Amino acid sequence: MIILIGILGFVASFAISIGPVMWVLFSELFPINIKGAAISFVGFINSLVSYLVQQFFPWQLDTFGSSTTFLIYGLFAAVGVVFVIMVVPETKNKSLEELEGILIKK
Repeated sequence: MIILIGILGFVASFAISIGPVMWVLFSELFPINIKGAAISFVGFINSLVSYLVQQFFPWQLDTFGSSTTFLIYGLFAAVGVVFVIMVVPETKNKSLEELEGILIKK
């Protein structure tokens, strides 16, 4: 019962915090003329990577041990945070047209 409550708590916390951020970010970053196809493609890639992580996680635990496995995932998360800070533009208080202009310049 504790494990079930923990999993449900995790899923609920993820769903009301960082979970939807990816979809909001993608809806703001892609140009209007390719938005539908781009969000679908990126959603597929996200699902594929999630599937691969789930498939290889038990093997990683057996091969590398828990410390090294979680270190690898922590390093990927740190690289992701640095990427977001350095590359992804701020979208607050900007229209989609302004964002498209900013992103096309890059």
